Amino acid sequence: MRRIFIGLMAVALVGAGLGYVYRINLMVAGVGLMNRIKNPIGPTEEVVWQQGPTTAPVPSDQRPPNIIVFLTDDLGFNDIQTYGGGVAGGRVPTPNFDRLAAQGVRFNNAYAGNAVCAPSRAMIMTGRYSTRFGFEFTPTPGGMGKIGSLLNSVDGRLRKNIFDYEIMDQMPHFEDMGMVGSEVTVAELLKAQGYYTAHIGKWHLGRSESFRPTAQGFDESLLMASGLYLPENDPNVVNSKQDFDAIDRFLWASMQYAVTFNNSARFKPEGYLTDYFTDNAVKVIDANQNRPFFLYLAHWGVHTPLQASKADYDALSDIQDERLRVYAAMVRSLDRSLGKVLDALEQNGIADNTLIIFTSDNGGAGYIGLPDINRPYRGWKLTLFEGGTHVPMILSWPAAIEGGQVVDAPVSHLDIMPTAVAAGGGTLPADRVIDGMDIRAQLSNPQSRTIFWREGFYQAVMSDNWKMQVSDNPRKVWLYDLSVDPTEQNNLAEARPEVVADLRAKLEAHNADQAEPLWQSFVQMPISIDKTLAEPEAEDDEYIYWPN
Repeated sequence: MRRIFIGLMAVALVGAGLGYVYRINLMVAGVGLMNRIKNPIGPTEEVVWQQGPTTAPVPSDQRPPNIIVFLTDDLGFNDIQTYGGGVAGGRVPTPNFDRLAAQGVRFNNAYAGNAVCAPSRAMIMTGRYSTRFGFEFTPTPGGMGKIGSLLNSVDGRLRKNIFDYEIMDQMPHFEDMGMVGSEVTVAELLKAQGYYTAHIGKWHLGRSESFRPTAQGFDESLLMASGLYLPENDPNVVNSKQDFDAIDRFLWASMQYAVTFNNSARFKPEGYLTDYFTDNAVKVIDANQNRPFFLYLAHWGVHTPLQASKADYDALSDIQDERLRVYAAMVRSLDRSLGKVLDALEQNGIADNTLIIFTSDNGGAGYIGLPDINRPYRGWKLTLFEGGTHVPMILSWPAAIEGGQVVDAPVSHLDIMPTAVAAGGGTLPADRVIDGMDIRAQLSNPQSRTIFWREGFYQAVMSDNWKMQVSDNPRKVWLYDLSVDPTEQNNLAEARPEVVADLRAKLEAHNADQAEPLWQSFVQMPISIDKTLAEPEAEDDEYIYWPN
């Protein structure tokens, strides 16, 4: 229906003799109107979570730990002070992330499952490379591809997106692009151990009935149904639009302010989205303080569209750059969220026996136009350079793990599921390969390991401090010795052919065990490795094409 609408609008506007750019902008607005008509939003509803026992059958320290996965979206490695200077040159303190690190373990070399959101989330849920079950490319609304291709044709960029329109027209519906139900999730395994399981926030693993969180082991789910933090014209929000980014323009036109609860119809949340999710996380903790619970708090922040609460924005008046100030305010809200979660655990007397794992789904995005978010690393989200995959990760469990530790051994999103299941007394499924490990092994016996990334023709492998990337567009090999060159400045591919050969063999063996994608890539997007999207391109810029 949406494709027909876009096609008819295009024909009508061409016939009207309007300018090409103006016609495209009207088409973008038309997609947003169509989305609002198709997906009406009801008034705010009260969210009532299941209530656990009113008294504790046994003391907290005599039962399995509560488990919380606190996930952020597109947070840069340098955005929290624990890992570097902090956003805006350190002008935005992140005391609660620092607090979590002080009481737990900070991993300096943690890696995302992929340099993009959805596959990483599939790996967090399953402990398996998502390519083992065909979840290789990020689910994308069809209208986003169509409009993106049109906007890209007039945005003046040196390198253009490459679209396969035949594949685009054959893509499954966005709702049906999901993680197959035969995969076993951390929620399913913990639920089998008697845990109450709750999901709050982003999902991005499918929205039709068989793919939803409640079909994948969660007792309850407060699902982000679209992507605005507040309505654009709300007096309590400050917006920052990136006109240089075609996708940002699409998001502003098409996104809504909406959630669903336990598969309800869409309704309006209450307040700034990060705070709304946080308040509901506190409700989950309060209601289930007397039984083991697993809470997957998957924030949308700091993903675009960039929107800050006015209160957070006003608190950062010393930051002059408007875009940076909005972004920094969004980071501030995430730190506050973690603080409220930690406070709720303490107030309920269950902080010591709660395992918290914090990380980001991938690195910070270059398309927001802020150059320092991933420092000191090169690259961005949508690249397999360290800026796209090297993420913060902190683990805290005061009753079982000594706080204040710093670990340099490599860990991965793949490790979250095995760690949580082991802590909860569960058993990993024996009928499939589990690629992750109990992360606690890297505390007692740190060791190197081999980690893979695959996004179509663009792939990478890291083994024994060597990291190799290979691509078909451009056809190139990058090889770095991370032990002496962690920021990937000196490409050794030509100088060390024997290392390239060894890593290629490892990558080929890994690929032989992976499944065919459930759907194909329909677009290749050019990403400058050392420049944000806001900066002008040059012919000699180093770049990759990201297939999705």
